[in-house]
Amino acid sequence: MTRQHVTAQAPGKINCYFRVGPPRADGYHDVASLYVAVSLFEEVEATLRGDGELQLRLDESSTVVGEPETFPLGPSNLVYQAADLLREHTGTTLGADLNIIKRVPIAGGMGGGSADAAATLVACNELWQTGLDREELGRLGSRLGADVPFALMGGAAIGLGVGDKLAPLLTRAQTDWVLIPASYGLSTPRVYAMLDRLRAGQPVDVPQEVDPQVIKALMSSDAEMLASVLVNDLTQASLALAPELGTVRDLAEGAGALRAMVSGSGPTLALLVRDADHGTEVMAQLGDEVGVATLAVTAPAPGARVVHSE
Repeated sequence: MTRQHVTAQAPGKINCYFRVGPPRADGYHDVASLYVAVSLFEEVEATLRGDGELQLRLDESSTVVGEPETFPLGPSNLVYQAADLLREHTGTTLGADLNIIKRVPIAGGMGGGSADAAATLVACNELWQTGLDREELGRLGSRLGADVPFALMGGAAIGLGVGDKLAPLLTRAQTDWVLIPASYGLSTPRVYAMLDRLRAGQPVDVPQEVDPQVIKALMSSDAEMLASVLVNDLTQASLALAPELGTVRDLAEGAGALRAMVSGSGPTLALLVRDADHGTEVMAQLGDEVGVATLAVTAPAPGARVVHSE
């Protein structure tokens, strides 16, 4: 029996460790990543349509910081592509109105588009009663983007290959972060292209593993240790494209953050703090002295899941 209305959520992510290899023949890059899902969730509300149409809408309650024009409401959107791929794979002829509540910055380096796709797969699988399990949804998700399987999984995980070969880390050890979203986005392909230009002529190894010290620090919730081993190879490219990020990063560390790093391909900055109280102090200082917007989040957070069904 089909449902009439299903709501699903999926988390944004931070890369605590991100090493990038040279460009491959297919244009992608091998990476070694340590993903952590954070408590900032995208939400997709799917309402049944019997005419087979897919209609997308960006909810007015969305708290997006970024460039809304980079979020087209048509076939180029990952929400549309995820629902369409699920229909194609399962043979269903049903449709859906898909209302998207965005909280993860658009083009912000936190996997918001991948979270949208993951939430859509989970919502429509329940709405249409297509019966796919998590493993099958993960395989479909990998066809939409390397970060989609992790958004389905949540928690923390090592990612190899292009980031889609995932090994979950079974930890509940909490880390606290403060996010500084930017008022603009950075195109991920553009950031990678800049990294390739900056490293032109230099020998670049293919990353094979995540630094065990990063894993140890995350698993033990040792914020001080984790701050000392955070790595993101895309930082230099992000700063080359948006030099002001370096200034804000320095201000954040001056305000007491243990470490301020570019999240993924940027331009969102992720500030590691000791605990929630420390995060509140850092946020207050940044708000009072610098006037930047901040968000407090924790990790790990659960992966894509249905939160309402009727």
